[in-house]
Amino acid sequence: MKVIFRYSEAFKLQVLRELEEGRFKTRKEAARTYGIRCPSTVAYWIRQYNKQHLLGKVVRVETPKEINETKILRKRVRELEKALVDAHLRERFDAAYLKVACRMAGIEDVEAFKKKHAGKL
Repeated sequence: MKVIFRYSEAFKLQVLRELEEGRFKTRKEAARTYGIRCPSTVAYWIRQYNKQHLLGKVVRVETPKEINETKILRKRVRELEKALVDAHLRERFDAAYLKVACRMAGIEDVEAFKKKHAGKL
C-alpha cells in the first residue's frame, strides 16, 4: 500500500521561507533536513507558491536564427583558435630555423643579425 504524506500550509511556507533566507543551499538539503522524501516535492511547492527564483533555473529564449548564429560563431571561434595555434607553431619553427641557419653560417649573435636584416627578404 502506498503511503501518502500531507504537509500543512504553514510547514510548506516555513521550508520556502528558510530557503529564501539562505539557510539551505539547495532544495535537496531542505528536503533532507525536514525528512521530505523527494526534493521534487519542494520544487512543486516553489511553483505552487510562485517563488520561481528559488528554483535556480535560467530560461533562455532564442529564435532559430539566434541558435544558428551561435553555432556559426562557435565554429568560427574554433577555426580562429586553430589558426592561432598554427601561427604560433610557424613562429617557433621560423625562430628555430633562423638559429640553425645562423649557426651553420657562423653567425654567433642571432639577435644582432635579426636587427641588421629586419624587413629584408
